[in-house]
Amino acid sequence: MLSAAWSPAAVALYVVGYIVVLLLSAEALRVARCKSFRWVALRLAMLFTAVLAVVLSAATLHFILTVLSMLEEWGFYFSIYGLTLYVVATNVAAYMASPLLINRSYYARPDVELQRVVDRVAERLGYRRVKAVVVNGPPNAFAYGNLLAGRYVAVTESLKKMLSEEELEAVVGHELGHHINRDLVVMLLLGMLPMLLYYVGRGLVEASLRRSSRRGNPLVAIGLGLLAMAASLVVQTLVLAFSRLREYYADATGARAAGKAAMKSALEKIRKHYFTHYADVERVRQSKIKALFIYAFVGIYAAPLWDELFLTHPPLEKRFTFIDLL
Repeated sequence: MLSAAWSPAAVALYVVGYIVVLLLSAEALRVARCKSFRWVALRLAMLFTAVLAVVLSAATLHFILTVLSMLEEWGFYFSIYGLTLYVVATNVAAYMASPLLINRSYYARPDVELQRVVDRVAERLGYRRVKAVVVNGPPNAFAYGNLLAGRYVAVTESLKKMLSEEELEAVVGHELGHHINRDLVVMLLLGMLPMLLYYVGRGLVEASLRRSSRRGNPLVAIGLGLLAMAASLVVQTLVLAFSRLREYYADATGARAAGKAAMKSALEKIRKHYFTHYADVERVRQSKIKALFIYAFVGIYAAPLWDELFLTHPPLEKRFTFIDLL
């Protein structure tokens, strides 16, 4: 008997939940209008998105393992556990090494003036002290770090010179919002899910094609592999929806730290820069850590819901409207 995780009722719940998540990420502006429970609603939306991604991933893997055990395909069965260990190990290693790599790649250096701003905003938000560094690159800012290296807020030298003190406080507040919400760790964990599903699916398909002339029906394993890769795509859109929601939350934190006008003005100045500096646009697009940037989506509008599915950040116009509604 196959698990109830893929019964018709369960599948219907997955579909409904998926649609709800997409609507939540696309209609966050409606959440902002609910002043009495705005922060709770944002957190619940992120929690629901994360839980759905985990449940869908676990159900897919459980279904695949159940079918493989029924067919006594133990080679495929145990290889999935090996792939799980590989994905977890590589992601944890990247997480632990990322502060060092970012510091070297972006020539991060302490800045006394920026540190004062970060300390002031952190105290205003009731958060612990975070290391402030200035980095090279086009106007942008991002949060990074881990338990061993500590937490960082990085601002490019060009952005620091471009912004007023209030605007800089808003940007710093945005980045501190990511630390407050533990986005780095949560995104690390969620990001493993589509990666694991993809590797499992690809491994099943490739291994089945190689052993097609041996015992067993390779079509079953190929079908399971295609299912895993399809689930990987769906889970990836959930992870990206979570990422967009966390950007709204961070914008709200920046506005709380320095005011709505300062948060909007800072984003608008960054937008204007990229509107006229196309070389910098390409540098952002090609960056391996662009998902961390305060400004990673170089367009302004993405009206249809479909346009937002594969974005890490909401369209800037929606971010402006969201801030106005706070």
